[in-house]
This record gives sequence, structure tokens and C-alpha cells, in this order.
Amino acid sequence: MTTQAIETHELTRKYGEQTAVSHLTLAIPQGEIFGFLGHNGAGKTTTISLLTTLLLPTSGSAKIFGDDVVQQNRAVRQRIGYVPENVRLYNDLTVAENLRFLGELSGVQNVDGRIAELLQLLEHPEWRDLRVGTFSKGMRQRIGIAQALLHQPDVLFLDEPASGLDPEGQRAIGDLIVRLNHEFGITIFMNTHQLSEAAKLCTSIGIMNHGRLVMADTLANVMQRFPNTPSLEEIYLQVGAKELS
Repeated sequence: MTTQAIETHELTRKYGEQTAVSHLTLAIPQGEIFGFLGHNGAGKTTTISLLTTLLLPTSGSAKIFGDDVVQQNRAVRQRIGYVPENVRLYNDLTVAENLRFLGELSGVQNVDGRIAELLQLLEHPEWRDLRVGTFSKGMRQRIGIAQALLHQPDVLFLDEPASGLDPEGQRAIGDLIVRLNHEFGITIFMNTHQLSEAAKLCTSIGIMNHGRLVMADTLANVMQRFPNTPSLEEIYLQVGAKELS
């Protein structure tokens, strides 16, 4: 039986009269790299905020490995890591000081050993004593991912992880995502509007349009359903145009 890493049922979030996420029902098996696609304002970031316990749903439910995000939020937080689009780090502190601060707050055992492991994973142990204020956005994103991995989560949520990065930075983030999934079995839930990156990295996708899920399937099945459409970008545009018509 397939283990579901993420499950939602009729998950809804409203802000007054505005519905940001409407009746989202989704199941993502363990081990997937799931790309959550949609235009700005489609509800992607709100969905991540609901799944990471940062927002309460208006109605419906969501579970991470069977733990309810509202009723068992502490257990959920122990199993997830989250990297926002703009990673918040202390510019005057070194990489090790930033990671140690969060690791100690989170109760990570042998935090210095864990920092060494993560910098080795990033293939940049020499960053340890460098001040974060000197880093590029791509470097900061990778340190943000290291922060999210300190407590060894089972699911990693990434909100636009390659946004604003140059091609070298995009490749570094993409390679790291694949390694985390393939070598460590971490399930990845990734918000992105960069469809070419989603096509390269993701094993499954969901498409949001104005707060509603209009498609969710494995990437292979999606491509088979549109045999005459050569790219994910064109499929996305077709699905969006159909939904709006």
C-alpha cells in the first residue's frame, strides 16, 4: 500500500469574502517531487502556509503522514521543513552561527556535527565561517534549505526556490533538490512558476487556477494526456485557458 506523505480533503482558506484556496483535495505519495504550478495569486503560497501549520484552514483538512495539520500540529512540524521564497537569515552572523542558532532553538542534537554534514551536502564546507551578508541570493537559498534540513524532516516545502536566480544558481538548487529526494528519500513539495524547471525536476504536478486545483497527476501521465503538446508550458496554458473559458 502506497504511503501518502501529504493528503488534503476539501481544504479551503478564505480571507473575508475572498477565497484563496477552494476545496483542495490532493494526495501526494511518499518520495515524490511534486511541482505546484499556477499564476501569481493562484493560491500556491496559501496552500503551503496551510500545510506547514502557518495558517488555519477555514474548512476541510490536511494531513502530513497521517498527522492532522491542526489537531496534531506539533507532530507535523517535526516532520516537515519549509523554505520561503525569501530566506530570512542574520546577515551579521556566519553560516555556522545562523544554523547553530536555529538548530539550538529546534532542539537538534549534536548541532555542530549536523552543520558539518549539511555543509558537506551543499558541497561548500568552506562557507562555515563566512558572514551571510556577503552571500548572493542563490547561496542564501541553499543555506535556507540547510536550515530546513537541520532536524532531518521527511517532507520539504519550497516556495519558489529558484525565483530570481541566475542559471548557475537555478542548476545548483535543482541538483540539490534531486539529491535530497534520491539519496535521502525526502518528499518535496515545490511551488514554482518556472515550468521548464518543473519539467526537469518533478515526478508529479498539480495546476492551480484562481484557488482551484484543475489538474494533478504524474508528469508522465500529463505528457501522455497531451500527446500533441510538446512542452509543459503549452499544456499549462491550454489547461488555464480551458478553465477560464
